Amino acid sequence: MSSLINFSMKNANGGYTNYTMSVNDKQDDYGNNASVFVSQTKEERDSKTPKKFVGNGKVAWTDGNIVKAEFVERKAASVPIQNTIEDQDLPFNLEL
Repeated sequence: MSSLINFSMKNANGGYTNYTMSVNDKQDDYGNNASVFVSQTKEERDSKTPKKFVGNGKVAWTDGNIVKAEFVERKAASVPIQNTIEDQDLPFNLEL
C-alpha cells in the first residue's frame, strides 16, 4: 500500500508546477520508501507516459501510520588507486 500526496511549488517563471509524492510501505534497493515526480494528467497515466522523477527519499518521521525507512548500509565499489602522480600520465606538471 502506498500513499499519494499532491502539492505545488512556484517555479522560476512565476507559475506553479504540480508534484506528486509517493510514500510506500516497501523499500527500494537503497532503503528509500518515498519518491517525488511531476504530476501527470489522467490522459498521460492512461497512455503510460513515463514519469519525470524529481528525487527519492526516506521517511524520517511518522505518526505510526507509515513505517519509517530503516538505514541500509551499502559498501562502495572498490576502485584501484594509483600509487604515484607519475603513474597518471597527466598532460601537465603537478607538484605537491
